[in-house]
Amino acid sequence: MSMHLDEDAVEAEDAESRLRAISAREDRRYLNRELSWLDFNARVLALAEDDSLPLLERAKFLAIFAENLDEFFQVRVAGLKDQMAAGLGGTPRGDGDSPADQLQAIRAQTEKLVDRQEQAFLKSIAPALSECGIVFSEWDELDDDDRSYLVDVFQKNIYPVLTPLAVDPGHPFPYISNLSLNLAVIVHDPTSGERRFARLKVPPLLPRFVVMPDGERFVPLEQVIAEHLHLLFPGMDVESVSAFRVTRNADLSLEEDEADDLLVAVEMELRRRRFGRAVRLEVDVATTQEVTELLLRELDLGPDDLYRVEGPLELGGLWAVYDLPRPELKDDPWVPVTQPRLSAADEDGGHTIFSVIRDGEVLVHHPYDSFATSVELLIEQAARDPQVLAIKQTLYRTSGDSPIVRALIHAAEQGKQVVALVELKARFDEQANIAWAKALEQAGVHVVYGLVGLKTHCKTALVVREEGSVVRRYCHVGTGNYNSKTARLYEDVGLLSCDPALGEDLTELFNYLTGYSRKVDYRKLLVAPLTLRKEILRRIQEQTTADGRIVMKMNNLVDQEVIDALYAASQAGAEIDLIVRGMCCLRPGVPGMSDNITVRSIVGRYLEHSRIYGFGKRRRRKYYIGSADLMPRNLDRRVEALAPVTDDELIDRLQGILDINREDDTLAWELGPDGVWTKVPTTESVNTHRRLQELALERTRRRRETSLDA
Repeated sequence: MSMHLDEDAVEAEDAESRLRAISAREDRRYLNRELSWLDFNARVLALAEDDSLPLLERAKFLAIFAENLDEFFQVRVAGLKDQMAAGLGGTPRGDGDSPADQLQAIRAQTEKLVDRQEQAFLKSIAPALSECGIVFSEWDELDDDDRSYLVDVFQKNIYPVLTPLAVDPGHPFPYISNLSLNLAVIVHDPTSGERRFARLKVPPLLPRFVVMPDGERFVPLEQVIAEHLHLLFPGMDVESVSAFRVTRNADLSLEEDEADDLLVAVEMELRRRRFGRAVRLEVDVATTQEVTELLLRELDLGPDDLYRVEGPLELGGLWAVYDLPRPELKDDPWVPVTQPRLSAADEDGGHTIFSVIRDGEVLVHHPYDSFATSVELLIEQAARDPQVLAIKQTLYRTSGDSPIVRALIHAAEQGKQVVALVELKARFDEQANIAWAKALEQAGVHVVYGLVGLKTHCKTALVVREEGSVVRRYCHVGTGNYNSKTARLYEDVGLLSCDPALGEDLTELFNYLTGYSRKVDYRKLLVAPLTLRKEILRRIQEQTTADGRIVMKMNNLVDQEVIDALYAASQAGAEIDLIVRGMCCLRPGVPGMSDNITVRSIVGRYLEHSRIYGFGKRRRRKYYIGSADLMPRNLDRRVEALAPVTDDELIDRLQGILDINREDDTLAWELGPDGVWTKVPTTESVNTHRRLQELALERTRRRRETSLDA
């Protein structure tokens, strides 16, 4: 027995020695951001693999995983390939990996994830859906009546929009558009004996799966097309057909300093994006070596860029399956509740949202608190209110048909001064932003497209209202976009306030965004790229003591200067809890470096999106909310804003949110000193999303009871 204990002691000592060695190596103080992002997507994939979740929710998470991976290759992998092409052999981030090293590690990790994705779909989700009457059918499994139906669908709806493109001396290899699904066809001319390659694009506007008349069976669109190739290549023998998909570099590379018109520059760059360099080729597992080599050659890709996939390509198409009216296979619906204090904001009853905010600041927490009866209500009432003089708002991502956009247009038509700062460079939303920005301009809204060299990412709104002899400013500073759709899916917090100092800050921030202000000393706001980095570091430094306390919730933690400051605070004895949904380059729990730091991630029904930063204990607490993650891009290359929350009751609510995140043992993962994420074992069954729903209902119930008593 004693010998066994000695062995354990030796193993423990060895483990501690290894961790100390890690901390001693400067190039391993930070985890690699790209691999950390893949770890995050692995946590999303784990939800698809979790058979305790409703079945269509698992299918949804598989679709999210697939779409996330697409974006990763379009941006992150593409960026690393650009670095290699430019001859950059090292990395400025200090993680010790060259672009080539990182691409190799990404390849190894992605292969494992793709294998898990295939197993989750083919061996688990698809069979389980089949048992529930939602069947993914192969053409060979259909009977004559089914095939007759699909022949009719093909001839009426699919055939007219197909365009086969031959490759021969007179027809060069066609351009393969980004993320398009295609068929590679080898045909043989029985007369001349020649063999030719042809590419057939699967029309992206058609549904990914053809739904059979019973509404329960789904046939991949590419299989329906493949079975009718004789109509597209009459007189030819079809030797082989296989599906493939290309991913291209889709990141914008604007030369803003040289652009006379940012709107025109973004529109031109969007056209160029379609022709970005290929970075990944996905092929059906049955694709022949001949076809694979041809595609790699024509796309200028290497073997490490090839991924053979078993099962349907483009599993993002599972969203169509998730949309089926099968509520028993989904999470129970959640209807956001009106924040209790805002329930009085009813103009017919004599109260408005302005009178409520005058009585004290309001904290809203979406999707638990309704976005429609809080943030949207503020803008809608402002648009109608004759006492409102001006509305100013930043818009990063929103839906063009949103009530907020309609309210801004209505306000402009009423003669109010309306300013919308639209960020045209919001990745993958550029085209949509351009469209509704033009609609706002046509309605008389003053549309500004941001600052040269910076993305405007802050989530701020300012309403200027004349009240007797006083002009009062009403503010909203939040962590989420002004988007009514994502507000039901993303977890975010926001502050509604008429604090004069905050109002002055927002006024000066908008002047900075729309004019030539160089204001750098704000009263309450922490603003990037002007003051935010310095102020965050100062607040961490204030907690770099044995009695220090830091608790922060964010999407990503990447910035090395901030990480080093947190390491120093830990070494001084400060207690640090970090809740990081996505990328985390800090290595927690390393003896002598980060002993007092814990890192966890909550991944589940809602996308954790809020940024909450807490410093200090008890009466010395300082809390901030806002748009910024702790990444170089947020601190240095974006316009961001964090607002202080000073009301004790609201601070307690923020602390309550953080406490629930820290207590979660259902959705939570923890990061170890070895850089490995581990699922937190379930003991108390604390589910952050469920618990916050319960608290929202409880607040509503208490408010109702108080109203009845009154």
